[in-house]
Amino acid sequence: MHPVFFLSDFGLEDPYVGVVKAVLWEKAPGVPVLDLAHALPPQDLRRAAYALFEALPYLPEGAVVLAVVDPGVGTKRRAIAALGRRLYVGPDNGLFTLAWLLDPPIRAHEITCISPPSPKGILPLPGWAPGGYTFHGRDLFAPAAAHLALGLAAEELGPEVPAQDLIRLPLTLTPGPEGEILTFDRFGNAITTLLKAPLGSLVEVAGKRIPIRQTFGQVEAGEAVAYLGSGGLLEIALNRGNAKEALGLREGMPVVILPPPSGPPPPTDLPP
Repeated sequence: MHPVFFLSDFGLEDPYVGVVKAVLWEKAPGVPVLDLAHALPPQDLRRAAYALFEALPYLPEGAVVLAVVDPGVGTKRRAIAALGRRLYVGPDNGLFTLAWLLDPPIRAHEITCISPPSPKGILPLPGWAPGGYTFHGRDLFAPAAAHLALGLAAEELGPEVPAQDLIRLPLTLTPGPEGEILTFDRFGNAITTLLKAPLGSLVEVAGKRIPIRQTFGQVEAGEAVAYLGSGGLLEIALNRGNAKEALGLREGMPVVILPPPSGPPPPTDLPP
C-alpha cells in the first residue's frame, strides 16, 4: 500500500477535491491521502509544476503523486501514469516537467483501461446521466491512483508511452547568470529559474538591481531583496510587501545575476 499525495487547482469552494477523495476511498479504503495544494491559480501549469518541484524531495519513494491541473481535459491529450522512484498520475501536459528533473520517469503508460466510478445509492432523475467529459480527476486519475496505491502494475492501466515522448514545458533551471521568472507564490514573491544566489551579488530584473541576501530581514521594510528560496531557486521579494505588484514583475521576464559591486561584503546577522 502506497500513500497518495494529491495536488490540483480545484480550490476548496466546490466539492471537486472531496469527490476525488471519495473515489480514492472507495477504490482503495485505508490508503493515506495527503493534500499538497488545491488553491493554485486555475490552469496555471508553471505554478503547479513548481509546487510539485518544491514538494517532491519530501515525498517518500513509492508514493503515488496524483496531480490534476488540466486545461485540456476532455481533449486528445493523454492521461498518463509514469514511473520513476515515485508513481505520477495526471494529464500529459507538462505538469510534471520540473518534478521529473529530480525524478526522471523510467517508463509511462496511457490510462485507457479504467472504468469511471458511478454514483452509489441514489435514484437518478429521468434523463439524468452522471459523468461527462470534464472531470478526469474523478473519472480517470483517482481510480488509476487508487489502483496503483494498492500495488497494481502500471502496465495494467494501458499501453506504454515512451518516456521521451511525454510532454515537457519549455523550462530550464540553470545556475546562471541568466534565467527568467518562473512563477509567483501567494505572497507575490517571484520564483526564478536560477539555481544559485551568490551573496553580495546583484540581480537585475525589470530594469532594477536588487541585492542578494540570506533573508528578507536583511533589508529595510519595503525594500526589494533576492535570496535562495525554500525550493532551492533564487527568489525576489519585497520585505513586508508584494514584489510582483510593486516591481511590475511577470512570468517569463529575464533575470540576470550581476557580479558583486566593489566594497566590503554585505553584513549578516545569521549564524555561519
